[in-house]
Amino acid sequence: MNKHTLATSLAIATTLAACGGGGGGSSTPIPVQRGSLSIALTDAPSCGFDAVNVTVSRVRVHQSATAAAADSGWSEINLVPARKINLLNLTNGVLEQLGETPLPVGHYTQVRLVLDPNSGNALANSVLPIGEPLEKSLDTPSAIQSGIKLNASFDVAANTRTDLVLDFDACKSVVTKGNGNYALKPVVKVIPTAVNGITGFVNTAQLGSRVTVSAQQNGVEVAATVPNPTTGEFLLARLVPGTYDVVFTGEGKAASVVGSVPVASTTSTTALSTAAVPLSLSDSMMGSIGGTVALSPASATEVGYVSARQTFSAGRTVTIKYAGGDLLTGAYSIGALPIAAPQYAAYSSALPLAFAPALTVTPGVGRYNVIASAAGYTSFSYPTAVDILVANASNINFTLVP
Repeated sequence: MNKHTLATSLAIATTLAACGGGGGGSSTPIPVQRGSLSIALTDAPSCGFDAVNVTVSRVRVHQSATAAAADSGWSEINLVPARKINLLNLTNGVLEQLGETPLPVGHYTQVRLVLDPNSGNALANSVLPIGEPLEKSLDTPSAIQSGIKLNASFDVAANTRTDLVLDFDACKSVVTKGNGNYALKPVVKVIPTAVNGITGFVNTAQLGSRVTVSAQQNGVEVAATVPNPTTGEFLLARLVPGTYDVVFTGEGKAASVVGSVPVASTTSTTALSTAAVPLSLSDSMMGSIGGTVALSPASATEVGYVSARQTFSAGRTVTIKYAGGDLLTGAYSIGALPIAAPQYAAYSSALPLAFAPALTVTPGVGRYNVIASAAGYTSFSYPTAVDILVANASNINFTLVP
């Protein structure tokens, strides 16, 4: 699959299909004031895949949040031809430009991302599981034919360009569907284009351990990425100003956590390490937690997610790993969970940061608080700490209700 460069992306022909009424009077019509809209795509890392491919054909925008796909008033960016994009090439703040179009001045509240469906043997949307030689079909729900509906709120001003980024979370968007099949349950948010965030470097000798970096608040992942495979540099981009805990994980590695990392503004970047002194993760034996997460009443579209969390003496709660349940069976497995104590450092602008084992981690070394959640259902914490110090934990089961 060919990856389009930014220059090629900007050169793609885009067309405006603005629907609306006509009508004519004898007087000269008042010219419609226009600005323009530019749309790009980015992604967080995916879980368990070497490629996650989607084929984008259109982006649609509307001033009404309740407008249906067949209503008038839509404006479109058309990609001709439709473009197959590997989302995993779009981590670390990398953007895939989808196009630009003029728009009437005003406030817009809905964006729809339209994908081509799989047809016959042509895999418009597919995944490549780690270690497997061939792509597998990524089934798309029928609703995608009218576009993935996204909540948005942005203004287009006269003679100016508004830039937006569609942040596609491939990890949460790909779910298993029994018997080795996969389905697309799109998780996409609309974010500003301006680059800010948290940056740094991870030891390149450890990148073979599939290191992942995430920014979290109260144990909830807000953004995630993987380091550059050559330089080890990472960027958690486009964060809302605030304070974050940054969690580093890798296969065969203990977690490292930097607490209370500030992001001061929409244009500021906070560094956690340098190329000269990159961050290194300590070694650890690994374990796993598995079971089922059932939804009652059952849902054909919603997926239960299970997270393994720990709390530090400094009061920071973080998710070390999480996994989604199978869409049909609810089975889940959180693998590559470190048994060793996490390494913790409070943020300081003076680098390098000083990490130390979090010996007073709750619920204890090799033990996790396990929490299940699903959209539209009440989250539930497993009643006891789950211990993987001696053996992997199985039959950690949940039933979620509204």
